Amino acid sequence: MVWYKDWFNSPYYPILYQHRNEQEARIFLDKLCTKVPLQKNTKILDVPCGRGRHSAYLAQNGYHVTGIDLSPESIAYAKENYKDLPNLEFFLHDMRVPFREGYYDYVLNFFTSFGYFETEAENIACLQALANNLNENGKLIIDFFNTEKIVQTLPLQEQKVAQGITFFIKKELQGKFITKTIRFEDKGESYCFQERVMAITLQDFRIYFQQLGLVPIQIYGNYLLEPYDESKPRIIWVLANK
Repeated sequence: MVWYKDWFNSPYYPILYQHRNEQEARIFLDKLCTKVPLQKNTKILDVPCGRGRHSAYLAQNGYHVTGIDLSPESIAYAKENYKDLPNLEFFLHDMRVPFREGYYDYVLNFFTSFGYFETEAENIACLQALANNLNENGKLIIDFFNTEKIVQTLPLQEQKVAQGITFFIKKELQGKFITKTIRFEDKGESYCFQERVMAITLQDFRIYFQQLGLVPIQIYGNYLLEPYDESKPRIIWVLANK
């Protein structure tokens, strides 16, 4: 099984990343809705949506939102916990395949949910699939880590404790991939998961976008949506079709 299908569907994934909560989502999305801006009553695709925190907040604020994800557990959680919200739907779907072509005003790809694949060609094909969901005037928003900044800190080892579980985490650069190995024990059982993301640079993204006819409109460097520079932790792209 590929790492993201195994890890993202694990009950331990939301435990480790529990700090990625609704409050953080609200702060980021409030900034995004104001700065981009996201017009009310527009159609948004959140892909991959995880457990739905971004999708739910946008739906609460008047947007028509679809969340798709490859994890059955995440989709089941989102459907159950946000079933009473209007203008919100969730589907099990692979982001490498267009969902509703030419339909959405905005397609959102948050929290470094890209670069999971083995080749540049697969990355480009995935980007094309995301862009194909946009209508003529739609915008694609991609939130990725600042690769150059992260690489400067590697290798790195750290421990995090969440819900009584101690996670031992090792980050390193392996070829063209940044890998995070996550080891822990729970209820007498030992576990090991890995995250593996291609070390895609700012220039790499520009090459991808040029090949696909995507035009960068804005580039931000963090969740406060301050302008990007090399010191910032994120690269948040706002893109339109040429």
